Amino acid sequence: MTRKHSRAMSYILLVCCLAISSGLLGREARPVAPGLTAHEWGTFTSIAGEKGQAVEWSALSGATDLPGFVEHFRNAGFKLGLRGTVRMETPVIYFYDSRETTVSVKVSFSRGVITEWYPHANRVEPQTPLYDAALSSKKPDGSIAWDAVTVAPNLRADFPAEGRESHYYAARQTSATPLRVETSSGEQKEKFLFYRGVAAFALPISARLTAEGNVVAENHAEQEIPNVILFERRGERVGYRLGGAVESKMTLEPPPLTETIDSLSRELEGVLISQGLYQDEAQAMVETWRNSWFEEGSRLLYIVPTGFVNRVLPLTISPAPVQTVRVFVGRLELVTPATERAVERAVASKDQVTLAKYGRFLEPILEAMMKKERNPARLQQLQQSLNAVYSAVVAENLGRY
Repeated sequence: MTRKHSRAMSYILLVCCLAISSGLLGREARPVAPGLTAHEWGTFTSIAGEKGQAVEWSALSGATDLPGFVEHFRNAGFKLGLRGTVRMETPVIYFYDSRETTVSVKVSFSRGVITEWYPHANRVEPQTPLYDAALSSKKPDGSIAWDAVTVAPNLRADFPAEGRESHYYAARQTSATPLRVETSSGEQKEKFLFYRGVAAFALPISARLTAEGNVVAENHAEQEIPNVILFERRGERVGYRLGGAVESKMTLEPPPLTETIDSLSRELEGVLISQGLYQDEAQAMVETWRNSWFEEGSRLLYIVPTGFVNRVLPLTISPAPVQTVRVFVGRLELVTPATERAVERAVASKDQVTLAKYGRFLEPILEAMMKKERNPARLQQLQQSLNAVYSAVVAENLGRY
């Protein structure tokens, strides 16, 4: 190498070192709130298709499970007919600080739409008419932003409430620091930031049924799935099987229906605490979803890898907390032969009580059964039941929104 080339190489290396140093200094100079901690939990709800992957389905319900003070994209019935592979349900972000601190918070949502939130957000995007087109790959990602959230340890905890019951309130049963958000119409107080929505991204896991009745869970993420639980409920009989971490693939046998909801709740709380939630946060999360996670049917519950959560749901808090913990539970509903038999009997006998047990999953369950049905008479019966489901939803919500 000539001296001229040597000098040129030295110059290039010097410039690269300065650029790297500037980048490192820039990262170190980002504002940090020294006493601030942020913890978040939420749920990704999906339904598995024949090959085990999450399929698109309609959320045939509005926001009737939420208090009236919660804000909505356009109106409370917006999600009716909004198809997606994932319903992101009730993420809540808690903050902890002994001193009053004001932060800005932004959450982006890959191929998703933010549909409900509280307290009042400064921006919810995109703002264009959405529905099915909103979840296409050509559309921008959704997002929600709060520009000034005050973490106020001395705030009086007179949070909004209504007379009717709602699982929304269970999330308040923690030691998190109260929050205050100023709006044009006054001050809003809450124990957390709440938001939820619908998206169309692929899950980090699939769950396929075998001919023997087992469930094959396969990991499609770069990280291992920290834990999986196979759950089944038939009437008052329940069972679950703890699978542990899934690095590549795991086969789970159906659980014997000899357990209790209380024992599973304790197991789940332990799993959530091991992922970084405080005990009262884990209890609040299980209590919030107790009636939903443990309802009729079969499902795979799993801990979503943190890297996957950060990729599809990037969270930015400024100034940054010294610690941020995000724990999401995935719920992948399974259309098992037992579920199909129960729905088929209920359809034949017009047993609305049994059909109601499958609630919002009744549409994709009936669609899955119709794809496999070869008997024209039974196919027509299933189609009539599906039409009845749509009609009931329209009638129920016609005067509400």
